[in-house]
Amino acid sequence: MIPALSPQQLQAACTALSSAGLIRLISEIDDHGAIPPRALACTLNDLTRDQIRQATEEADAFGLLDRSHSGLGLTPAGADLADLYDATARWARRNNYPAPICDFAGRIRRTFALLGEASADPRPTEGGADAELGRVHRLLAEWIHTHQPQQIRGDHGVAA
Repeated sequence: MIPALSPQQLQAACTALSSAGLIRLISEIDDHGAIPPRALACTLNDLTRDQIRQATEEADAFGLLDRSHSGLGLTPAGADLADLYDATARWARRNNYPAPICDFAGRIRRTFALLGEASADPRPTEGGADAELGRVHRLLAEWIHTHQPQQIRGDHGVAA
């Protein structure tokens, strides 16, 4: 059983993992394979150079990128985060969250914000959508406990 995250830990994780650039970088590599370092700007042409640099630095800090001769690939932590992003987006699409039409990164960002808000103000809920959102919450907690023991969880229950 995975230990529960404090509301502060969950909010910090949701914030740290919901950068639009990070979502785009991880999802692009997951969908299409390793990206040659000099091809990042062409591949992620909807992001500025600063956003790409920031996303790459964030991914490196979380140990998500594997730098090999073929380019930037995903580590096991990166691949698991891509799976978490996919599960989150599926929940959001199924429930038209935050709106019937929304982009992939927007759905993830808004769902992570919802998870962070719910942890700060837990309310008893019922229904299939809430049960499915609970599954996304458990997947997030599992990812944090498996791959990010210090960066997000922090030493004393406060996110680093």
